[in-house]
Amino acid sequence: MRDATRSSREAATAPEGEGDEALMLAYAAGDAGAFDRLYARHRGGLYRYLLRHVGNAGLAEELFQDVWMNAIRARGSYAPTAKFATWIYTLAHNRIVDHWRSSGRVRVESIDDEGDDESRSLVEAIPGSRVDEPETRVASRAARARIDAALAQLPPPQRDAFLLHIESGLSLADIAAMTGAGEETVKSRVRYAYAKLRSALGDLA
Repeated sequence: MRDATRSSREAATAPEGEGDEALMLAYAAGDAGAFDRLYARHRGGLYRYLLRHVGNAGLAEELFQDVWMNAIRARGSYAPTAKFATWIYTLAHNRIVDHWRSSGRVRVESIDDEGDDESRSLVEAIPGSRVDEPETRVASRAARARIDAALAQLPPPQRDAFLLHIESGLSLADIAAMTGAGEETVKSRVRYAYAKLRSALGDLA
């Protein structure tokens, strides 16, 4: 009986290098450590995605906790039919939509103007190679404030597509599938968002 119990526990435990989907399945089978590894992998991008949508750290933290609690509650029904990143960012996207709807601010309009074909993340232009120097920390805070302000000026569908693109690591096809928009529509939104951000923040690059 002891050997059978040990074998069952080992089968439910994912190795350190396991992929996200296997980790989630291991967590559903009882391996709490698998959840810790998933959380560590995705907490940064997921939190930034929410924060740059709502612009308020307290609210972003509340939504962030909601998303992970929803993931925990859904662990028993989780099936790896798509990437774990697609699944968890779908939960986050839906939580954002619910938040705007409950606050009376509907954020579902579509703007699909043509933009520049060049795509690169201006977020990466935030200074930080000398993070221990006070002047660098001040410059970084100022740059982040400018980026957040520029993001807030984007039409919501463009901001959502842009943030999903840079934070989740998902392809445009994945983003289209999770948001219900066409792939060309998502591509246009991301391209137009980049063009607007380059216009507002080009000196940071």
